[in-house]
Amino acid sequence: MTTTTSPRVLEHPARDQIRLEEVLHALSDAVRLRIVQDLAREETELSCSYFDLPVTKSTTTHHFRVLRESGVIQQMYRGTAKLNCLRRSDLDALFPGLLDSVLAAAGAQDGRGGEAAGTV
Repeated sequence: MTTTTSPRVLEHPARDQIRLEEVLHALSDAVRLRIVQDLAREETELSCSYFDLPVTKSTTTHHFRVLRESGVIQQMYRGTAKLNCLRRSDLDALFPGLLDSVLAAAGAQDGRGGEAAGTV
């Protein structure tokens, strides 16, 4: 008897289930905002190992889960790697200008040295 294993599938909210308050909560954390900035800058799928974050692996996993469950990112497995991409088209359709505004404000804050002070 042959057993086939199904690919690992992660749960994501459908576009119509994405809520503004959950997106804003996800973007309100400095580590999660940094992940989103990297994804927006690179404009491609990035593995979790791409991100050099100043937190433990378990905390990193938590941050990615918050971003995924809020609808900010999509995660998928490719082989043994978990890839992440920004759900820009969904966010732009639901909340026009929100992501661009948050990213611009975060970039301006980084330019002022806000990240070094821990206020991102």
